[in-house]
Amino acid sequence: MSAEPSKPYHHGELRQALINATEQILTERGLEGFSMREAARRAGVSAAAPAHHFGDTRGLLTAVATAGFLELQAALREANTQGGDRTARIQAQARAYIRFGVAHPARFDLMWRCEALNRADPAYLSASVGAFSLLHEVITGVAVSAEQLCDVAKPGIDVRAVAAWSLVHGFTTLARQGNFDPEMPGLMDGVMATLTV
Repeated sequence: MSAEPSKPYHHGELRQALINATEQILTERGLEGFSMREAARRAGVSAAAPAHHFGDTRGLLTAVATAGFLELQAALREANTQGGDRTARIQAQARAYIRFGVAHPARFDLMWRCEALNRADPAYLSASVGAFSLLHEVITGVAVSAEQLCDVAKPGIDVRAVAAWSLVHGFTTLARQGNFDPEMPGLMDGVMATLTV
């Protein structure tokens, strides 16, 4: 049986098919069980095909993480449109972050695996900084740039934003690992109350 698809992929369709296959593998096996060869097999292409689009394993994983950050960014931006005062918008973003992490566990885990990703990739950098900047801006009133985020020696990143992110990320990770039900009555309210910074 041939590994080649019966109908040739359009360039963009093959790229997305490989991203989808990668996310399936990560969901089933985790990062340690991932191989580019398996992603190619699931996408129905030769083992060499992913290298044409992504270069190497790091490139493919970075593309999946980038897609995750873009989706997270969209969820945070949507949370901002719910209106209300600053505290309400912070809490809406926190809820959106938690929902995203719980709904997309494999993608969420990969997004923070720095050793597996090319963090200098322009698309990844734009997507990840864009997501953090939305949080930073709602907390401080000031957006953050890629240069500020990547160089801790430069002023401009407010520690309150880092603290809020850490709290929500930790909450999401604990919920993802089954330590508690994020829908437990009163639990979310308690976490949200601490985000009034």
